[in-house]
Amino acid sequence: MILDDKTPEKPQIDYPTQWGFKLIGRDKDALHRAIKEVMGDKEHLCHLGNTSKTGKFHSYNTSCVVDHEEERDRIFKAFQDHDDIEMVI
Repeated sequence: MILDDKTPEKPQIDYPTQWGFKLIGRDKDALHRAIKEVMGDKEHLCHLGNTSKTGKFHSYNTSCVVDHEEERDRIFKAFQDHDDIEMVI
């Protein structure tokens, strides 16, 4: 699998590790609630990011310690599938 012309394989990630997610949506309060829903009781950091020039989109940055790739992927998918989140990076 080639990710780009300089990385011929998946990067090695040592777990547990702190992992960040950037979430983009239209309603900043709904975004904040979505983070709390997905993270549940899991300890995490969260702060408001940027707002688009038109004020139509907002972002939040959140991070937590993930113990393994499956947990990281599960959280990413939960964010991705949430109705109040337009995009996850």
